[in-house]
Amino acid sequence: MTASSLYQKKNYITTFMATENINEQDELVETVDRAPCFDGICKSTPVDGEVSAVLTDTSMYNKHNIEEEEDEFSSSDEYHAAGEATLRLGTMTGPTVWSEFGRLSQEYDVANLGQGFPDWLPPDFAVESLVSATIDSTKSPHQYTRTAGHPNLVKQLARRYSKHMHRTIDPMNEVAVTVGASQALYLCLQTLVKPRDEVILFEPFFDLYVNQIKLAGGTPVYVPLKFVPYSDDDGVVTGGEWILEPEKLKKAVSSKTRAIILNSPHNPTGKVFNLSEMKQIAESVVAAGPQCVVISDEVYKYIVHSSPPEDELLTAGSSCPGHIHFASLPGMWDRTITVSSAGKTFSATGWQVGWCIAPSRLISPIHQLLPYVQFCASTVIQEALARSLPKADEPYEGYDSYYEYLNSKYRRKRDLLGRALKEAGFAIPDYDRTPGGGFFIFARITPELRRALPAERMGPEYTKNAAAPGGEARLDWALCQWMAEEKGVLCIPSSPFFSRERAMDGASDEFIRVAFCKTDETIEQAAKALMGVRSDKQNEVVATQTVTK
Repeated sequence: MTASSLYQKKNYITTFMATENINEQDELVETVDRAPCFDGICKSTPVDGEVSAVLTDTSMYNKHNIEEEEDEFSSSDEYHAAGEATLRLGTMTGPTVWSEFGRLSQEYDVANLGQGFPDWLPPDFAVESLVSATIDSTKSPHQYTRTAGHPNLVKQLARRYSKHMHRTIDPMNEVAVTVGASQALYLCLQTLVKPRDEVILFEPFFDLYVNQIKLAGGTPVYVPLKFVPYSDDDGVVTGGEWILEPEKLKKAVSSKTRAIILNSPHNPTGKVFNLSEMKQIAESVVAAGPQCVVISDEVYKYIVHSSPPEDELLTAGSSCPGHIHFASLPGMWDRTITVSSAGKTFSATGWQVGWCIAPSRLISPIHQLLPYVQFCASTVIQEALARSLPKADEPYEGYDSYYEYLNSKYRRKRDLLGRALKEAGFAIPDYDRTPGGGFFIFARITPELRRALPAERMGPEYTKNAAAPGGEARLDWALCQWMAEEKGVLCIPSSPFFSRERAMDGASDEFIRVAFCKTDETIEQAAKALMGVRSDKQNEVVATQTVTK
C-alpha cells in the first residue's frame, strides 16, 4: 500500500470519527484541565467536596505527623481512608509545578516553553507505520499481545541494543516493554527497592524520581551536581557547567544503597555525563556492594546536540553519536537496567511505549510484575514502532539518517532560543565548549533580571504557593510566574528539580528550565515576549537619564 493510499485511509477514519462525535458535543461540559500532569487534585471533573478532601488532603499523612501522633491518628477515619501508596507520598500528592503552570498556560495567552513535549507531528515514516499497522488485517494488532513486549518490537530493540552494548541481547529474556519510560522506572524501583533501601539521585533531578522511590518504600539520597560558572569576575554572571564531584558520591554510597539513578543526557540541565564521571559512578557501584544497581535513564540519547570530544567517549563511531550507554562500560552490564522510550526520539510522547534492557536476572522480576500493573502496552503502537525503527536508519530529508536530521533540527532550535534568552538578559551554556543533550536550556537568572522583577512579586501575596517546594515561591518561581502572567512566555522554575531542603536554602534560585522542542513559530513568539522582560525597567532608566541631562 502506498503512502498516499495510507493517508487517504487515515483521513477517512479521521473524518468518520469526527462526524460521529458531532452529535455528542452538545452534551459535553466545557472544562479547563487544571491538572495536566502529576496532580493529586483534578479540577476537570466535579466531585463532592467532602470526598475530594478525603482523597486529596494528605497533609495529615506525612511521616513526621504519623510518628508523633500515631496512636490518635491511626484510629481515625481519615487515616483508614488512605492506602499505603498515599501514605508514602504524604504531602507530595497536592498541587505541583505541572498543575500550576499548566493552569497558567490555559488562563494566559503565552508562548509555552514549559513541559517537554514537541508541538509538531512525528516524522512521516512513523505516522505511516502507525496507519499501516492500524489497518493491517493480516496481523490485526488490535488485541492483547505478549505482556513482556510485542514480539516484533522486542526483536527490533534487541537488534539495536546488541549494537549499542556490543553484545547479543536476548529479545525474550533481556527486554521488557512498558507504558512509557515512567512505567519502566516505576517497575525497576518496585522490583529492586525494599523499605529503608536508599536510592541515589544526582541533583537537580527529574522530579518524578523522588515520588517513585517513595512509592517503593525507599529513601532518596541526594548528590548535588556542582555548578561551575565560566566566569563571574567583575560581577558579570555567565553560564557554566554542572559537574559531578567524586568525593560527594563516594560519601553518599553505602551498604544501604540499592540503586543509583543516572540520567544522561540530563533533565533539567542538559548535562551529558562524560566518560570520566561515568567511570566514577561505576567505581561507586562496586564500592557500595553487590546489591547496588544503576538505573540508566537514556530517553534523550539520540538528542546530543553538542557532542563531547572523541577522547571523552567510550568508542569512536558510536551507534548513538555523543552518547555513552552506561551498561557498555566494563563490568556494568550485569549491574545496569537501561531505560528508554520512543516519545522523545520520534516526537510522539503520546505513543507511550518505553522499555528496559538488562540481564535476565534483573528483567525477570519486571516480567513477573508486568501483568499486575498493565497487561500490555498498546499492541498497535508497539507494532507501529517496530516498523518505524528500521526506517529511522535510512536517509531522511537530505541526512544520512533520521537521527542526524533530528540532531540538526534541535541544534538550530537551541540556537534560535538561546539567542533570545541572552538578549533578554539570561546567561546560558556555551555549547561550543560545553556538551549538551535533550531539549532544555537551564538558563541562569542575572542581576539585571532580578531588578526587572517587580518588588511586589517577592511579597507574601505571591510567594505563598502550595505548589512550590515548602509552600514558598522563591525567585525562580516568582520570575516564571510573572513572565507567564505579564510578559506572555511560560518557562518552568528550577526549584521542583531540587530537594526541598536545598530549594529552601536557595540552591535553585538562579535557574529556570526552558524547552526548545517547539515549532519555530512558538520560539519566535517566545523571543518577542522575552524582549519585553526587561523593557519596562530599561525605559525607566532611559527616562531618568533623559531628565538628568
